[in-house]
Amino acid sequence: MRLTCVDSFSGAGGLSLGLQEAGFEVLLSFDIEPKCIETINNNKKYFSHPALCEDIRNMLGGRLLNEIGLKQGELFLLAGGPPCQGFSVQRIGEDVDSRNDLVLQYGSLIDEVRPMFFVMENVSGIQGKRGKTILSELISNMEAIGYVVHKQLVNAEDYGVPQRRKRIILVGERRDIGSEYTFPELTGERRTVRETIGFLPEPPEDGTSHPEYPLHRRDRLSDKNIKRLMALQQGQGRDHLPSELLADCHRIDSAIIGHRNVYGRMSWDDVAPTITARFDSFTRGMFGHPEQLRSISLCEGALLQTFPIDFMFSGSKVEIARQIGNAVPPKLAKIIGESIIEYYLRKEVRDFVLSGNH
Repeated sequence: MRLTCVDSFSGAGGLSLGLQEAGFEVLLSFDIEPKCIETINNNKKYFSHPALCEDIRNMLGGRLLNEIGLKQGELFLLAGGPPCQGFSVQRIGEDVDSRNDLVLQYGSLIDEVRPMFFVMENVSGIQGKRGKTILSELISNMEAIGYVVHKQLVNAEDYGVPQRRKRIILVGERRDIGSEYTFPELTGERRTVRETIGFLPEPPEDGTSHPEYPLHRRDRLSDKNIKRLMALQQGQGRDHLPSELLADCHRIDSAIIGHRNVYGRMSWDDVAPTITARFDSFTRGMFGHPEQLRSISLCEGALLQTFPIDFMFSGSKVEIARQIGNAVPPKLAKIIGESIIEYYLRKEVRDFVLSGNH
């Protein structure tokens, strides 16, 4: 049995990296963002499969099956994380977001391809008022075409990822395959910020890249933000700033307006906060270095997301931060992938024994 896989909404390839390490043969990745596809294509050390810059709508109508040379029902795993910004609890604005429809488009692709298994990853906010109707519709649609859908809220820190990162994971299995998949047990491994990035030297003061680590460079901070960092200890955020260093919008108590962890420092001996698409900005979260007067570098963010240190990202600083922050941590992807393979192989052995053909 070939453990074939397609990574849809692939981003920079975090999911592909982990699934490959778990034992999957990735046949194809696709994403609508050109820089994400450029990143995958530039990492020949890690990827040898084709990657297409395509909207999911262009992969419907038989296109995906043609690209991978398989018939309906033959693909082992279809994986992907449709864009989640529309469901994010941090987003401000209308509840309706055109990106949310991509979850149902993903369902249409599953319907066409009929893989043995599918995986979908999304923010926990998809269970809130902005997403629960769409999530419920997707699950109902998948059940109607013959899948058993398993859903779980997973925190990446419980699986050795050095970061608090809560995500909804769906694993669907075709009923002719089975119905008893269970999510992996917690590993008990806890990896800290210090263990993950503590070995890195301080980046150059002039904002240039470190000669040994190209993405390890410091962001330019205003004098006021430097004073804010100087006023903070590890693990502290805006609630610990003196009043004269508070932004005007933060003079209302964080218990009322939230955002208590903006302008914050990470702690060496704790996990990092969720690495978001704007982790490159000290003003956007607890992204200050535990000791130094700077926000964490792109290199440090990628390591906290469990990318290999020599993984290369394409694009501007903002584009790279977005690719890193939006990725599925490869380590989490590996553990989910392994759990699917182990479940399938265990079931195959059991069915073989029960059939009396041994």
